[in-house]
Amino acid sequence: MIIEKNQKELDAMEQFHRGNRQEGLRLQEEFAAEFREEYKEKDHCPCRKACRYHGNCKECVAIHRAHQEHVPNCMRPIINEKLKILSQLTEHTIANEIEPVHEILRKEFQE
Repeated sequence: MIIEKNQKELDAMEQFHRGNRQEGLRLQEEFAAEFREEYKEKDHCPCRKACRYHGNCKECVAIHRAHQEHVPNCMRPIINEKLKILSQLTEHTIANEIEPVHEILRKEFQE
């Protein structure tokens, strides 16, 4: 099962935007049911960082909501995609002003 840009969930959002809430909810529940079944026993977390809360979205999000300093690693690609579009307004010159922090990755992602 593909989570990111899942077609069923994209279709659900299209229905919501069209004002068809019932169909949007139906598709969204189908996605959620498929997710629950597929990931009963599997790791669903895309985070590569070595973290005690890996795969525990509820606690991870609560921690990030509490400190409000940055967002969970799994949300960064989504936000970065949106920021990249905005960055085009200044020919991406913001990149010259940013130095990414060093993060410790899980063993399977270390080089």
